This record gives sequence, structure tokens and C-alpha cells, in this order.
Amino acid sequence: MARFLLACVAVVLLAGCSSSRPSVPTIEPARTYELAGFEPLGVVRAGPVKLAFTIRQPSGEPLTRYRTGAGPHTRVHLIIVRRDLSVIVHRHPQIGPRGRIEQMLTLPEPGPYRVLVDAYPLRGRNFQLHQDVRVGGAYRPRPLPPFRQTVTADGYRVTLAAPKRLRAVEPAFMTATVTDPQGRPAEFKPYFGALAHAIFFRGGSLDYFHTHVCGPATPGCTSVLGGTRVVGRATKPGKAQVGVLLPVAGTWRLFLQFETGGRVVTAPFTLQVR
Repeated sequence: MARFLLACVAVVLLAGCSSSRPSVPTIEPARTYELAGFEPLGVVRAGPVKLAFTIRQPSGEPLTRYRTGAGPHTRVHLIIVRRDLSVIVHRHPQIGPRGRIEQMLTLPEPGPYRVLVDAYPLRGRNFQLHQDVRVGGAYRPRPLPPFRQTVTADGYRVTLAAPKRLRAVEPAFMTATVTDPQGRPAEFKPYFGALAHAIFFRGGSLDYFHTHVCGPATPGCTSVLGGTRVVGRATKPGKAQVGVLLPVAGTWRLFLQFETGGRVVTAPFTLQVR
């Protein structure tokens, strides 16, 4: 009887193997936002360059409706950095017909650049896309300098008081003291919806994060990472509290940008995050 049952099972299994296979649905790749029609393609010369692109939605249609209003969390932040983090360009381009974005800017030195697009659609959370551009010529990467408490940029002296230890995903605050070329406290003017922008890029991987310094006339500056929020404040001339909230450990470059005296000043600092 046992041999008979085993033989029956074998017949059933063989019959099953010889039957037609069940249909398996084809799983398409996830549909995401992407950059379409990006320019320039290929190597460009150092100097003026026109960047152009459209953000394509998962539906395939161009993204044309962006968040507007007060504060820096609107439209598109266009941030370009050289791979060694020695050059940064920050723009807020206009949105053209059918969502086409065009921006003239200057890439001053040879080397590879990361074009980062930080977009704020009308509905949903912001997201980042990127594309690389190469400027022709001999690329000589510069090593990131160690942390220096004080840097001078365009005649402005910026001193940063930072915690002894910065840790990933833990909010922290630094105090920036800024004096003008005559040694007076700098007057911060609203710049792209904030009194100052703290733009962070991680060395090597070019991970990115962005916080802001807010004032009474620049609301809506809070930055969010997961469920953690951080916002910097400026309550008097020449003093700014800068929020730090970085996703991973490593060596990061902070570009502190503010408008004062009719110009935009960029003060770079190197930070170690554990």
C-alpha cells in the first residue's frame, strides 16, 4: 500500500510539472520624478553656462505647479558644487512655460560638478534630483581644510562657535558672529526667504542637507529630517544661530550664505560629524 501511494504521488507531481506554467505579472520599474531634457550635455568650458531642464512627474507630465509664498521652502533651489567642494553656486530659478527651467550661471574652474535640484511641488514633500556636469581642463582637487573657527569672505569676518561633538540625526546649534570690513556687526537682509542659508554637503558622497536662519520678516524656515525639526534664529545684527541636522556621519562642508551690504557672502567651514 505504501509503495502504491508513493507511486500515485509521483504521478501527480509529474503531471503537475508537465502542465502549463501559471502567468507571472511583469513588474515595471518604480515611476519617480526625474530630470528631462537636461542641458548642457558633454564637456563645457569654464565661464558662463546655461543650465536647462524640466522635472518630469511619475505620470510622465512636466511638473509645473510649485509651492509659493513666504519662506525659503518654495519653487526650486538650484545648487551646484564642484566635487571637491571648493566651489558652490546657489540660485532660485524661475519656472518657465510647461515647467521648463533655464538658468545662466558661472562655473569658474575645471572639474566635475554636481547639479542638485531641490524641488518643492505644490502638493507633497520636497525632493532632490541631481545631474553631473564636467568643465573641461585639468582638474586638481583640493583637500578639505580642517575646521577653522574664523574665516574671512569678501572682507566679512565670520566666527563660528560650534559644539565639541556633532552627531548624525541629532539637532545641534552653532552661533555665527559676523562683522563687516569695518569691524561692525553685519546687517542681515532677507535672501531667498531667509536671513541666512546653511548648505551642507558631505565630502566624497555629496550627501546634502539645508537649514535656514529665520527672523521676524522671514517665517517658515524650519527644516525637517524624519521626525526631527530644527530652525535657526537671528535676533540682532551680526549674530545668527545656525541649526545643524545631518543624516549620516562623516566630513561635511558647511556653506553659510547671507546677504549684507548689497552682496551675498559665502563663508565655508569643515565639520566632523560622528
